[in-house]
Amino acid sequence: MNKAHERGRAGEDHVCGYLIDNGWGILARNYRVRGGEIDIIAEKGCIVIFVEVKTRKFGSLTDGIDAVDKKKREHIIKAADRWAEEQLTSDKNIRFDAAEVVVTTEEHPRVIEMRYYEDAFDAFS
Repeated sequence: MNKAHERGRAGEDHVCGYLIDNGWGILARNYRVRGGEIDIIAEKGCIVIFVEVKTRKFGSLTDGIDAVDKKKREHIIKAADRWAEEQLTSDKNIRFDAAEVVVTTEEHPRVIEMRYYEDAFDAFS
């Protein structure tokens, strides 16, 4: 696994831990379809969330949340639609969240900071 993948995995693992600590059940990770991917899919009660995780190394010049642009949101929504068609058997409220994680530059990155954005965008934005 290269360093970028290891950083990304560290960020996703941290966000999964955060969600579990807050009562969410993880339904899927790295769900991929042609034209889209969702990092984390989680459920609590009648809500299903699709979470985009952006991990950056400490000192990065750009914020991770800035990378969740219109095109990226369209790809996430497309994948979420496909997942819902395949997996949802009852009515659930859908929410799109985002998380920005900052990790160390070490060989095995450690999380320094996380910002979590509930309702970061919707299917109509």
